[in-house]
Amino acid sequence: MRILIRGGTVVTATGSSAADVLIDGETVAALLDPAHTGSFAGLADRSIDATGKYVIPGGIDVHTHLDMPFGGTFSADDFETGTRAAAWGGTTSLVDFAVQPKGSSLRETLDAWHAKAEGKASIDYGFHMIISDVNEQTLKEMDVLVGEGVTSFKMFMAYPGVFYATDGEILQAMQRAASSGATIMMHAENGIAIDVLVAQALASGHTDPGWHGRTRPPELEGEATARAIRLAQVAGAPLYIVHLSAQQALQAVIEARDDGRNVFAETCPQYLYLSQDDLDAPGFEGAKYVCSPPVRPKEHWAHLWRGLRTNDLSIVSTDHCPFCFKEQKEMGRGDFSKIPNGMPGIEHRIDLLHQGVVDGELSLARWVEVNSTTPARMFGLYPRPGRTPTSWSTTRRCGTCCPWKRTTWRWTTPPTRAGKCKAASARCCPAVRSWSATDSGTARRVGGGSCPAVRPST
Repeated sequence: MRILIRGGTVVTATGSSAADVLIDGETVAALLDPAHTGSFAGLADRSIDATGKYVIPGGIDVHTHLDMPFGGTFSADDFETGTRAAAWGGTTSLVDFAVQPKGSSLRETLDAWHAKAEGKASIDYGFHMIISDVNEQTLKEMDVLVGEGVTSFKMFMAYPGVFYATDGEILQAMQRAASSGATIMMHAENGIAIDVLVAQALASGHTDPGWHGRTRPPELEGEATARAIRLAQVAGAPLYIVHLSAQQALQAVIEARDDGRNVFAETCPQYLYLSQDDLDAPGFEGAKYVCSPPVRPKEHWAHLWRGLRTNDLSIVSTDHCPFCFKEQKEMGRGDFSKIPNGMPGIEHRIDLLHQGVVDGELSLARWVEVNSTTPARMFGLYPRPGRTPTSWSTTRRCGTCCPWKRTTWRWTTPPTRAGKCKAASARCCPAVRSWSATDSGTARRVGGGSCPAVRPST
């Protein structure tokens, strides 16, 4: 079916303009000058009037936890309900996390998560891999999965006894990632120190949800972020900090990026709009806002918005991991440490970030960039999803040319189409992930700057 969207304002990461959009099946076939669209109207099976509306690329959420086991229960959304909510909110692709249980292989884990999603998803999806058991087999399997397209592996400095990895284990995984062209994603909080603070708070009779935030102070997120950056520097590996919430952690990222290091970070809507005041809501209401890292005092908000404007925060994801208040969040009544950590967000991310545009925090172009374009570039979808070009190729620019651009995707139509990666026609920078060709035929760093070493692909 061909659809013609007429009368709207097309917004991309480089700006906005009046244009009409011709869609052929699931492909944006052309952007049309409204003055000359009439000659194409007969080609469309359906016409949509977008007068007074923005036309944007589908959102890409690269941090979700659907049907995830945690704290003796499972997140409330599976791949059916979660992807339906995502589509309703304008997100058309997501990357979820396959969680390796202790004693299991990465291959078994990835197969199990594909089985969770198979036949349920309403949108396109892919997977990162959570490593919770670092051993020789796991390190070897990292190489195998990279060859199949899984190029991002998440590790935890938090949750001792569950997901926690020692600095030595993190270093080994980073070294393997550096050699295979993968990226380590890091939950950066000092879990050992946090457990001490939690035990002290409970021993003193502090059991309310507000103490979840007080026992996970921003200084311990900043310390862990800086430590992860140093480990990545030693290993020579790129690093992606997930759900950054605190000014102290952001400062560590800024310093690393100013030093030219391949360090990237995301934040989430909850850290831009919610605060310790919500955790301190009367009674047990604060449990609704328990997530990790915790929402911070309001003075952190301005730093995070500034980080989004300067591209020190590259992406806004959701960390979507909802738990029902009844029966799930209430597991932590009388002991805040037993409240399942997680919040929803997959449906409302794009709307919430648009409020940042309304409030003058972001430009329209930056709104699209953090929601769609940069996630596509960083996780192997570009140039297909994430932008609105004159036309999209059916092959993704990934594979042997630039190892950072490989990823395995299962497209919902047809259900299991992975496609074959095709190297770009030009030379990519094999060591620096952050460079990509722009539509104008010049090379630039994602978010700004220029790269004289990279010739643009055609």
